[in-house]
Amino acid sequence: MSQQARPNVLIFVPHDLGRHVGCYGVETVHTPRIDALAAEGARFANCFCTAPQCSPSRASLFTGRYPHSNGVMGLTHADFAWDLHPTERHLASVLREAGYHTACTGHPHEARSREMLGMDEMLPGGRAWNVSHVVSEFLEDRRGQTQPFFLEVCTIEPHRLPHGFGAEPDISKGVTIPPFIYPELSAEEDFADFQGAIRLLDEHIGRILDTLERTGQTENTLVVMTADHGMPFPRAKCSLYDPGLQVPLILRQPGAGWRPGAVFPELISNIDVMPTLLEYLGLGVPEAVQGRSFLGLLQGRGYEPRDRIFGEMTYHDYCDPRRCVRTAGHKLIVNFTAAPFFMNPSQTYRPKCVTRTPEEPAYAYHPPVELYDLTADPWEEVNLAGDEAYAAIRSELLASLHEWMIRTGDPLLDGIPDSPMHRMAMAALQGG
Repeated sequence: MSQQARPNVLIFVPHDLGRHVGCYGVETVHTPRIDALAAEGARFANCFCTAPQCSPSRASLFTGRYPHSNGVMGLTHADFAWDLHPTERHLASVLREAGYHTACTGHPHEARSREMLGMDEMLPGGRAWNVSHVVSEFLEDRRGQTQPFFLEVCTIEPHRLPHGFGAEPDISKGVTIPPFIYPELSAEEDFADFQGAIRLLDEHIGRILDTLERTGQTENTLVVMTADHGMPFPRAKCSLYDPGLQVPLILRQPGAGWRPGAVFPELISNIDVMPTLLEYLGLGVPEAVQGRSFLGLLQGRGYEPRDRIFGEMTYHDYCDPRRCVRTAGHKLIVNFTAAPFFMNPSQTYRPKCVTRTPEEPAYAYHPPVELYDLTADPWEEVNLAGDEAYAAIRSELLASLHEWMIRTGDPLLDGIPDSPMHRMAMAALQGG
């Protein structure tokens, strides 16, 4: 495929959205533009990210590699200071070498430098209204140009701010509180705020898509809609339970050859997105990529589905290393420290939501192994790791997880990896 024949790539990666959108079955949230995108494109019902927090998941999305392989085992900003290994290839970098003009706006959060991101332009970002304004100007400027573009669009919404979500609460269709959270008034208020931020996000995604149409670029632009990880509530963000790892994935390009409104139930990992896009664009996939292209699935030709996906967490606000393997029917989690059972993902220190499991979260700590039957227990509340009836499944999944850690060179096998903060502290001590 020649450079001029290649489509533009526009990818939306909002913070903390999870799958809390209408086309994924949440009836109370107002997301008409995201839902329309799914109706016009292809939607993946079982896409999971590699890590339940921002930087590691985004780094996986754009390198096609697990966090412990690409170097981003924690947050990249401030003194958390995790970063991609110098040898890593961001999707934007690969596309730039293929002749694309590359740009991002918002808070990309997967690397510490423009050089590692591979961007020609770093556009201003921030809140959704500013991002949509900046992106609309970018699209106006690209009107009529023959060089294809890659644009990464990251909004803060619906990430929490220090006080709430920074948007008008939305209870126009009620609120949806997942069963693992007590349906108290404070939780209803929290989810109303969350839904308001999602409604705001949807409106500004719509503004961007309208500009794409107005500038005559819809037909030649592949639009990808996903998120970094699950929603910012207990037992979701910063956990390896499904609500922490599940993300939306929607692809749309008119005339691309797949049926509008198609829904694919196969297991997909977000490390599969990069190789899929590169194959679709007729470009080679870097040898180090650990994901697998699902283009064959999209196009109705040969494709061998995954039978499992893997997830991990090492650092967020503090060290809390965990690894997991998930099949269609079971989830196994191995915890490497007796950390508190739930990190507080509200980032407010005044959480409004309380989980049903465990009953006393303030006094609960990780067990070494967790095993869940996802058919009988989809919210992962009954740990079967000690149940003899599940001993064979436990053994098989433990062996599978261990083999994956060895095959991918997981440093956790040799102990807790040093953090950048630890290295900075040691440098200060040794340097006086």
